Amino acid sequence: MSDPTHDVGQGRCGWPGTDPFYVAYHDEEWGVPDYDDRALFEKLILDGFQAGLSWITILRKRETFRAAFAGFDPEKIARFSQTDVERLMGDTGIVRNRAKINATIGNAKVWLDIQEAGPGFSQYLWGFVDGEPVQNAHANWKNAPAETDISQALSKDLKKRGFKFCGPTIVYAFMQAVGMVNDHQTACFRHAECAALARRGQ
Repeated sequence: MSDPTHDVGQGRCGWPGTDPFYVAYHDEEWGVPDYDDRALFEKLILDGFQAGLSWITILRKRETFRAAFAGFDPEKIARFSQTDVERLMGDTGIVRNRAKINATIGNAKVWLDIQEAGPGFSQYLWGFVDGEPVQNAHANWKNAPAETDISQALSKDLKKRGFKFCGPTIVYAFMQAVGMVNDHQTACFRHAECAALARRGQ
């Protein structure tokens, strides 16, 4: 079990502070390579909803988001109607932003297009890092960039395909979260653990 009293100065990245919920996310999920098509869609959508808000706010609403958006099943979301949009706009458990809700429906259709056109959403995304997590070595988590050439390229390609709320900063935060890049600071105990989880030859 995650220990929120762990030395945040050396043994853990400082950004989760001592909030047990945030610490658990850092220790168990953030930076772990994820190759699941649906899960990657969910996380990219949630990162889009996070724009202008704190990530902890989205995390605390994640289960409500999942219930509201049919478990983030793109095939179901792609069939959402205007009635569903109004239902979501009335759901106080999520971020009620009409543009983001409509974008999620459109993004689900893009996900389906990518799935049908090639090897799948996961391989499409991971192809931007040659199928293997980028292993960074930041002495302090604050030194990690807000965006990179890769996140810019991925953002541009997603937008070209019709994806919305996927700017390069959002995309880089997503890449960090799903382990496409390992941005745990080097003294953090999770840096080595996430590096060891990297799957080769994807």
